[in-house]
Amino acid sequence: MSNNIDLKKGLNIPISGVADRKTRKVIVPDVVAVKPVDFRGLKPRLLVREGDKVLAGSPVLADKESPDILFTSPVSGTVTEVVRGEKRKLLEVRIKADEKQEYLEFETGDAKNLKADQIRSLLMKSGLWPSLIQRPYGILADPQAKPKAIFVSAFSTAPLAADTEYAFRDEMGNIQTAVNALSKLTDGGVHISLNAENSNGSLFHKLENVIFHTFSGKHPAGNVGVQIHHISPIVKGDTVWTVSPLMLAAIGRLLNTGKYDMSRLIAVTGPKAKEPAYVKGICGMSMKDLADFYDNSASDIRFISGDVLTGTNIGPDGFLGFFGNQVTLIKEGNEHELFGWAKPFRTKLFSTSHTYFSWLTPNRKYDMDTNLHGGPRAFVMSDVYSKVLPMDIYPVYLIKACLAGDLDKMEQFGIYEVLEEDLALCEYVCPSKIEFQSILSDGIALMMKEMA
Repeated sequence: MSNNIDLKKGLNIPISGVADRKTRKVIVPDVVAVKPVDFRGLKPRLLVREGDKVLAGSPVLADKESPDILFTSPVSGTVTEVVRGEKRKLLEVRIKADEKQEYLEFETGDAKNLKADQIRSLLMKSGLWPSLIQRPYGILADPQAKPKAIFVSAFSTAPLAADTEYAFRDEMGNIQTAVNALSKLTDGGVHISLNAENSNGSLFHKLENVIFHTFSGKHPAGNVGVQIHHISPIVKGDTVWTVSPLMLAAIGRLLNTGKYDMSRLIAVTGPKAKEPAYVKGICGMSMKDLADFYDNSASDIRFISGDVLTGTNIGPDGFLGFFGNQVTLIKEGNEHELFGWAKPFRTKLFSTSHTYFSWLTPNRKYDMDTNLHGGPRAFVMSDVYSKVLPMDIYPVYLIKACLAGDLDKMEQFGIYEVLEEDLALCEYVCPSKIEFQSILSDGIALMMKEMA
């Protein structure tokens, strides 16, 4: 075990609605959606039409740039709708699930005896290759590349995130199989980061054929990008891959059973959730399947696939993302508060500074909503960002470089090392209400276009 890396900077968001460690419901979805928008840089090619029958594991989409990378159906059923947006952008392929699920059978085998090319081929045919994310930029992993290492964060510090130890307590055999397989794809090994608070007692501590690291500190200590920055920083020319425990479990199930099984435990969380807990579900499931967890008559609920900092607002008719194992239900902040900035005695609101008196009750949880309490304005020069970002970069200068479209400055200020989730706290604490994540996303898109 390596020495612990203690991160002094960060912030834990004290939002109410953490999921109890119990599984309340097993959901058999009626309709699921395959969403190409879950994958950065993907140029999807549709492989099915409305009315087509598919099995779980049947190809639905392919990547135009790399046609061997397939995106497959998580259920067997019938393609009912192809949803497009502006300029006919492909948004969703909706599939009505059969009552009895049928699976396309893939090859199985001992991962230790499989060759790297066999593993690549199996992952691409099955639809699980997209579970590997390549940095810089957070894009689909290039099958022709050999990363310097593969990184996994075995814990999450995001607001109300699913408890990794609970969610994967029955998946460690599959995760070990996946680790054995992925270690064949890199010479730098599979690096797994553990929470220092329970590293020795963690289920992941029992894994073999990995390189361990431990981290302590507040959010974003659980972000894999922050961990990579402290283990082996990404410089120009480097390629690293990341994969979540959720996807390791799916890869292991594929190798052990020959089935594309995307089932998972999903944490239903947030201030607007009734009895927050876990459900057994599947990627692409509808928010309507979670009706037992919220007030169906309420019109002020925001449905987020993911956490409140980095998740996607999908609405009550939306579908869980490919990488998602958390749904957050939070109140829409539509109220305008007159002279709110001049009211210091707002005991129901949390402040990262001493503006309010929330600092006197550090253990309190708050029923937060989406209200921004102000609008965008010019950057206020302060040290507020450096207090929450445990990385040796200057976020304001990076964001300004993105706004200016200055590729050289973007490189100098660390765009190779970060994704939107790594600067999410900077956006949260920003007194100027600057949309750090959106600006960074545009900067990454420009880098990909100009550096291709």
